[in-house]
Amino acid sequence: MAQKEVKQRIASVKNVQKITRAMEMVAAARLRRAEQRIEALRPYASAIRRMTRQAAEASQNVPNIPILKDRPEASTVGLVIMTGDRGLAGAFNSQIMRAAIRAAAEHEREGRTVEFYASGRRGVSSLTFRGREAKGQYTGHTDRPAYANAREIADDVVAAYVDGELDRVEVFYNGYVSPLTQEVRREVLLPMQQATVSEASEMQEDLAEDQAEETGHTALTEYEPEPGEILSRLVPDYVEISIYRALLESTASEHGARMTAMRNASENASEIIDDLTLQLNRERQADITQEIMEVVAGAESLV
Repeated sequence: MAQKEVKQRIASVKNVQKITRAMEMVAAARLRRAEQRIEALRPYASAIRRMTRQAAEASQNVPNIPILKDRPEASTVGLVIMTGDRGLAGAFNSQIMRAAIRAAAEHEREGRTVEFYASGRRGVSSLTFRGREAKGQYTGHTDRPAYANAREIADDVVAAYVDGELDRVEVFYNGYVSPLTQEVRREVLLPMQQATVSEASEMQEDLAEDQAEETGHTALTEYEPEPGEILSRLVPDYVEISIYRALLESTASEHGARMTAMRNASENASEIIDDLTLQLNRERQADITQEIMEVVAGAESLV
């Protein structure tokens, strides 16, 4: 490779490195905001879960609420897939799609029909590429999801469940652990009796309640209107807040994955630049040596 070509490659790799470093810094800033939003949501989400559970325990008419009707024999399953609108985030999108497609294959082997609800352009395009159509498509919000986006998804899946179009709803998303670690989570959203969303948080709440009972610091709850009516209002909020939490977790995971991917890309670019610089120096040394040999040979011929 000529020295000119090596110099051009070094320049192009440096330009790419500038872009990846800028993207890493942007992702880091967005990640901090996403972490703050998750922290701000947790108290409200915990209160909704606790109130829903308490109202369900106090209500005598739970079976009369359509969304709370359990369907042991599920024939149609809805899979809500949460991906990003953009790529360049390592395995963030692909690992969710693999988990969802694997789960869909399991349900289909057991004779169930699968309906997809995809949040994020990557999820929609991936399903289309695999010859599957998403019944619900929600795009353009994954960088900073709003509560209205969660309500839109919740309205669709709740309506389908109440109308009997779905017998079970599962959510697939990347749970945020740290900027370096995101774990694929598969949680049951509906029916409520089988819901596994935020199970760990509910266990912590139960532990706190048990401790309160042991110390005698408990409060008597009075309901106005009746618990059943309150429950019918709380359950849709429970579904919405569960989806919203998953959206925020997915967003934080995406920014963390992109920050890590861009950092790795920048480090790889540095290694490539070092290798190309070494190659350029060797070629320069070879050219200088060749020129010296030509000068010596010319001088000897004149003797």
